[in-house]
Amino acid sequence: MSAGAPRGAGGRGGGGFGGLRTSLSGLTTRGRSFLAAGAAAAVCAYMLGQGELLRVGLLLAALPLICVYALHRTRHRVTGNRRLTPVRVPAGAEARVQLRMDNVSRMPTGLLMLQDRVPYVLGPRPRFVLDRVEPGGRREVSYRVRSDLRGRYPLGPLQLRLTDPFGLVELTRSFSTYDTLTVVPRTEALAPVRLTGESSGYGDGSRRSLALAGDDDVIPRGYRRGDDLRRVHWRSTARYGELMVRREEQPQRSKATVLLDTRRLGYEGAGPDSAFEWAVSAAASALVHLLEQGFSVRLLTDTGTCVPGEGGGFSSGGQESAEAAGLLMDTLAVVGHSDGAGLSRAYDAVRGGGGGGGGFGGAGGDGLLIAFLGDLDDAQTELAAKMRQRSGGAVAFVLDSAAWTGRPPGGAQSLARLRDAGWTALAVPPGVAFGELWRQAGNAPLAGGTAGGWG
Repeated sequence: MSAGAPRGAGGRGGGGFGGLRTSLSGLTTRGRSFLAAGAAAAVCAYMLGQGELLRVGLLLAALPLICVYALHRTRHRVTGNRRLTPVRVPAGAEARVQLRMDNVSRMPTGLLMLQDRVPYVLGPRPRFVLDRVEPGGRREVSYRVRSDLRGRYPLGPLQLRLTDPFGLVELTRSFSTYDTLTVVPRTEALAPVRLTGESSGYGDGSRRSLALAGDDDVIPRGYRRGDDLRRVHWRSTARYGELMVRREEQPQRSKATVLLDTRRLGYEGAGPDSAFEWAVSAAASALVHLLEQGFSVRLLTDTGTCVPGEGGGFSSGGQESAEAAGLLMDTLAVVGHSDGAGLSRAYDAVRGGGGGGGGFGGAGGDGLLIAFLGDLDDAQTELAAKMRQRSGGAVAFVLDSAAWTGRPPGGAQSLARLRDAGWTALAVPPGVAFGELWRQAGNAPLAGGTAGGWG
């Protein structure tokens, strides 16, 4: 199965252990020693005329060759299957890897030694020793992996080593398939607070728009068997000469953008407890929470990249929303620092300058904007302030990397400028839980009386 399947992924492969020449190359040090000793004994027996010594030499030389021939003739065919459960785990959580070996030949195997290749960040390489596997038999083993660092880590290929009972021949083969474990950022459950706004995820705004438009603006469709007659649109029926009914109302999902500042200049330090990792985990928590609240969301970085979709597209509802959540988390699993020095591309995307109609649409757009920002100079503070829309909520979590690295904190002027522009701006000190800051943002006074969204 391919990596990324909902219930785990596996790799399957098999085959013989090569030809006779390959089997000869698999002679161990013991096997070569037996072969050399047998040849030496045979030469000495010939020169000395000792028949008993000749028989001993022939036996010593023949034994490793018999083992080679036996492994070659039996043509052990072993298939391997790896199952990873789950394929996507948060940092610090464990995933289980289950290995299954099947002997599909008509001959029993000898001693089997398994070794699976895993990156060092996931732990030591697992090794297993399996005794004789009968024809058609199966053996299953499992191990666990975990990582405190987010990312995508390959598992495999699986290595299989087969030996004869005397340890004279050893054949090693590797399967060609591997799987991928995705370690996503840790997420935190957030309280359903109101973030500088009035509309919910499945917004009342759409229903108010329908009410203000009136029945005359409802687009009808043809009558279908089983439709409720109370939904008949009589004016359209008279116009088209056939029975027409009003379409069922489809509530519009409110939109939210999560802006993640990834500029290398905006953060200092590295590792799981760095300011940048805090911002990535907090952005993941916000995205998951907003999707649960019914928002159509997108992830935007300072490079102008939008996920999901191109041109600044937002996620959709239903099954597509679940797929979008997986795509968002996979993106955050591998996001790193950018070499950009400013937020101009993110500004263009938020203000609708990125094209595709996927932005907020400039002054006429609306939606919730949640930003996770690093250190800001005066120019970047002005750009961030201009991202604030006339309609739509805006919340900024500003990380002062100086405070995270032990230097005197700064950034007060940036916070004040953002608040003057209508943002709900909060400083992020080291060691604070994002859930607490989220509640503080919900309890903050409305900036300018503008509408935003439920958080």
